[in-house]
Amino acid sequence: MKQLVVISAVGGDRSGVVHDLTRAVLDCGGNILDSRMIALGAEFAMLLLVSGSWHTLARLESELKKVEEQSGLSLAMRRTEEREPRTDMLPYAIDVVCLDQPGIVFNLASFFASREIDIAEMATRSYSAAHTGAPMFSVQITVNIPGNLQISALRDEFMDFCDHLNLDAIMEPVKG
Repeated sequence: MKQLVVISAVGGDRSGVVHDLTRAVLDCGGNILDSRMIALGAEFAMLLLVSGSWHTLARLESELKKVEEQSGLSLAMRRTEEREPRTDMLPYAIDVVCLDQPGIVFNLASFFASREIDIAEMATRSYSAAHTGAPMFSVQITVNIPGNLQISALRDEFMDFCDHLNLDAIMEPVKG
């Protein structure tokens, strides 16, 4: 029977950091089903969804302790289950760009949480604007909107919310 675990890893950004963790997964017989990896400052962070038999994941638990000691990664492993498909939700993509300011992610999360809208994915980044060098911030979010919400009213509320905070935003259905 297929078992699932989520592995999180954070450590100094260096060549080979992905190799160290993925080698341990492969050597134990695990299969990486989904992952996110990114350099954050001088650190490198990874999230992996790994499948395998009960025996495979038990081996992986003990192997991760060795990887942690040898690589300097801080590792955590948590057993999970497959996510049930949500046929009552509509996936929407949201892109936001604005001058960097504190509270952007919090305010967006508050907007969606207050309407019981799930955030499925979120990616943010800070950068300098071309030509002016102004500090900018961008957010890409995938949300799952309950089917009982009126999309046009929600979109209007969201755009008003963004205008109030001086956020430039686009909200459109996920295609494909």
